[in-house]
Amino acid sequence: TLPQRPFFSQDLHHSTSSLLSFYTQEPCLKASVNTCGDCIKSGPGCAWCKDLNFTKTGEQEAARCDTVAVLEERGCSPTGIINPKNDFIRISNKPLIAGKNPVQIQPQEIQLDLRPGMPYTFQLHFKRAEGYPVDLYYLMDLSYSMKDDLENVKNLGNKLLEELNRITGNARIGFGSFVDKTLLPYTDTNEAKLQRPCSDKNEPCQPAFGFQHVLSLTTDGSKFKTMVAEQHISGNLDPPEGSLDAIMQAAVCVKEIGWGNSTRLLVLATDDGFHMAGDGKLAAILEPNKETCQLVDRKYSKSSLWDYPSVGQIARKLEEQNIQPIFAVTKKMETELSKLIPKSAVGVLSEDSGNVVNLIVDAYNNLTSEVIMAHEALPDFISVKYTSNCIGGEKPSDRGKCDNVNIGKEVIFHVTVTVERCITSQSFLIGPLGFSEKVKVNVQTRCNCECDDTNQPHPHCGGNGKVVCGGCRCDTGYLGQRCECKLGQKDEASLKAQCRKDNGTECEGKGDCVCGRCQCHITEGGGNFYGEFCECDDEHCEKFDNKQCAGHGKCKCGRCECDPGYEGAVCHCAKSDEDCKIEGSVCYNRGKCVCNQCECERGYKRPYCKTSSTYQSPCQDCVECLAFGTGPFEKSCSVDCKHLQHTMVEKLIKSDCRVKDKEGCWMSFTMTEQLGFDKYFVNVLKDRECPEGPNIAAIVGGSLVAVALIGLLILLIVKGVLYASDLREWKRFEKDRKHEKTSVSSVFFMHKIPTLHIQSNCLKLFSIHAFY
Repeated sequence: TLPQRPFFSQDLHHSTSSLLSFYTQEPCLKASVNTCGDCIKSGPGCAWCKDLNFTKTGEQEAARCDTVAVLEERGCSPTGIINPKNDFIRISNKPLIAGKNPVQIQPQEIQLDLRPGMPYTFQLHFKRAEGYPVDLYYLMDLSYSMKDDLENVKNLGNKLLEELNRITGNARIGFGSFVDKTLLPYTDTNEAKLQRPCSDKNEPCQPAFGFQHVLSLTTDGSKFKTMVAEQHISGNLDPPEGSLDAIMQAAVCVKEIGWGNSTRLLVLATDDGFHMAGDGKLAAILEPNKETCQLVDRKYSKSSLWDYPSVGQIARKLEEQNIQPIFAVTKKMETELSKLIPKSAVGVLSEDSGNVVNLIVDAYNNLTSEVIMAHEALPDFISVKYTSNCIGGEKPSDRGKCDNVNIGKEVIFHVTVTVERCITSQSFLIGPLGFSEKVKVNVQTRCNCECDDTNQPHPHCGGNGKVVCGGCRCDTGYLGQRCECKLGQKDEASLKAQCRKDNGTECEGKGDCVCGRCQCHITEGGGNFYGEFCECDDEHCEKFDNKQCAGHGKCKCGRCECDPGYEGAVCHCAKSDEDCKIEGSVCYNRGKCVCNQCECERGYKRPYCKTSSTYQSPCQDCVECLAFGTGPFEKSCSVDCKHLQHTMVEKLIKSDCRVKDKEGCWMSFTMTEQLGFDKYFVNVLKDRECPEGPNIAAIVGGSLVAVALIGLLILLIVKGVLYASDLREWKRFEKDRKHEKTSVSSVFFMHKIPTLHIQSNCLKLFSIHAFY
């Protein structure tokens, strides 16, 4: 068993008050619930009643699962309510002390037993201890532009240690240097330039390199001075440096650097920007940075094989190793990298790094006075929020933060942990960034019910099963809410299949299948579901004016049965045909009156079924032949169109129908049927709308122009093909002619004509060389 620690009074008060408010507000959103375990997993607002006779006849076991208030209202005894709560145990709880072995955070390890969805808040106490050790690793850019800075750094070892010891009394210092990858385009790869990249031949210069670890952390300031004095400047080509390569190796090479259980500071001194992930592709480096220590003979061995790390990788590794970076950079680089890395400080270097000691001391004071409480990567389905009781930390966030925390001042962080669902045992670490001390948080979930049941057959289950949290768990061969059904020769699956309508849900989800028959549940209104598959109830019919069946009928199996004198799907209409009467008939004898509205036969439309809703083609053809003497009935109009009586009019008040006749003209007319007869009166608009005939001149002219254009286009294409053929022949001819000329010239140049000597009184001997 885990050791139980007394609660802080603040924790008890805070957790109790939050739980009380939580329980009073959280509903029980149960889905599929058959057991107490299902109920507890449904949500933090759900509780289970284990009293034996809590459920009524026909009521399913899911009725045992509800909010505490509902269960108490239904008569569940207080001892019968199963409602697991969160539990908190302190495993390690050493007090906050200073001294040689300081304790700055309390407690150190805890156990949380949490119910899914139910948050729990506890307190973490933090106090900065005086004399807490400090490890400072000085990482310097040794590119040629940092020549003056190196000379000053060679003399600052003792001074820097003295300043840190004055603050903490326990400080160590180390040194490393970097330039860039020894590949183009970062560094000149000429062999002589690799060995001596400096431009000044008289300047002491060391070969180009990526990163080298010079001195592990030590308390010996003179050793720092000696080792740094042996360093010389180097060089590269492009302005950005390999800073991130160096930071990564300084962070992951814990043993080689000598990082201890201390406040870890990494000082980066440079005067220019940095290469980042992806820049390695310029030198054909495709393999990403692996975030592992690769020091061979104190030098970074994978510099030419691995890409630069990303800023995200750097931030993560610095946080994992509790290293706080201090960027001692020039003015133009003042905030570039510090913005992207949490718990970091930045200071502006003077031209020769003469202010570096004051810069580091100020940055250390700023960093250590800022306390940021954070956690490492969380297990799945666990969330953490922080609220601190200091200025700027009142609102819950992913990290707790307090500023201006002096040595000896205690601050409190409220940490809220929530588990979304049931999980196996997990753990994670919480702690202040930049400090090695952490709190281990062990998390378990409470997803099972502790009902103290006996493992014996119980009379409540007919002796054929055991009671588990108030319900029956039947022995093999028995079924039913009280294990009253013996399977016999049938198996459980075949019995349950008899309770499914069309292979649907068992008893439509409204009953229990007992021995192959549905036992229906009670409805929400206190009635019963009924029917072979519990498909019916008398509480869920349509409403009108917020009354079931409009108050004029009874609900039977989901449908309204209307009282005498009422009709309609919801019994909302009094039986009457007053509003359906016209010209002495009801709905023009072409429909029936329902709810004082005509429901017309097919082909007629409301309100009184007087007008045809569509005109069939025979009517259209008859109008065409009667009015204009055209169409299919042109020769038999008097015989086929006796049912129509037409009148030609100059103007129609309204046009019920507008159709196109066989000549392509639009006819407009109205039709009215005589009462009770298949005879129509037709008013036809005298003038038809006929489209204009084609423009013959335009068609002929356009055709001629098109033929001319096509002919011209064909001539141009032929001309182009011939021109291209001639051009190829001419180029071939020119090529052959040049070849011939070259061949002849080369032969002639091989033959030299004898020299002709001419003597003159005023001319010296000369020779003329003539060539054919």
